[in-house]
Amino acid sequence: MTPTLVRQHLPHAGSVPRVDLRARARDWSEIQERMLVPLYEAVYERLEVGPATRLLGLGCGSGLSLLMAAARGAAVTGVDVSPERMTLARERLLPETPGTRTRPDIRLVDGSPRDTAVPGVPGYTLVTAFEPIGCLAGDSEGLGGLLAEAAPLARRGAAVVLAGWGPPERCATASVMRVATKLAEPLRHSGSWRPACRDDLEDVAQRAGLKPDGSGRVACPFGYADVDSAVRGLKSTGLFDAAMTATDQVQVDKELTEALHPHQRQDGTVWMPNVFRYLIARTP
Repeated sequence: MTPTLVRQHLPHAGSVPRVDLRARARDWSEIQERMLVPLYEAVYERLEVGPATRLLGLGCGSGLSLLMAAARGAAVTGVDVSPERMTLARERLLPETPGTRTRPDIRLVDGSPRDTAVPGVPGYTLVTAFEPIGCLAGDSEGLGGLLAEAAPLARRGAAVVLAGWGPPERCATASVMRVATKLAEPLRHSGSWRPACRDDLEDVAQRAGLKPDGSGRVACPFGYADVDSAVRGLKSTGLFDAAMTATDQVQVDKELTEALHPHQRQDGTVWMPNVFRYLIARTP
């Protein structure tokens, strides 16, 4: 299925859907990003993230995972190609409020991992790629490119964490994501949603020359105040861009609302249990 839940992958064929990128980034930050908090917590606890950690967050989005690591005392650097999400990350991590002390060990960099290199500064001890792969055709190749740039910046034996969706039968959101496949079918390009495969993470690690060193599964339920919030949150992931290109935003909203109906509770809230995987690998 990722950021959400993945990076905003735009279609390679046809016209790009017209979306308000600022509104989408805000929906991601305020609605969708928090769904992965259990994943962040599980990884940080297992790797004992703290003051001795120098973390590089790939595709850091609006910075929630970095904020949680910084709260543990880690020095964090985040990089992302979305200026809209990075603006929100700066508001969250580097506020310009008078009287607020800015931590020098928090850095946010627009662009690619290679742009985070600082001569004379020790390498990163932890690299995270929390945007789950295994939901868009071609998303693993994109992550592989980021890892190729990031690995040389990390210390030998540094932990690299990759995340992905769990088995479709363990993810209630899988049934909703099939809307993206159905609507985008006429285009048949690499921006289309696909079910997660068992070895997605291991395949990426192997191609990047990383050595697997453990894995885990984490329950990350998606909960929303109402259907409208659910629709906005899910669209903020970018997973429905291809569907909006093949049809239009109105059609996607309609189909999503119908698909979410079985997951709506009597009080109007929407609840979908999901399981996410993470893989811990080591740099050579």
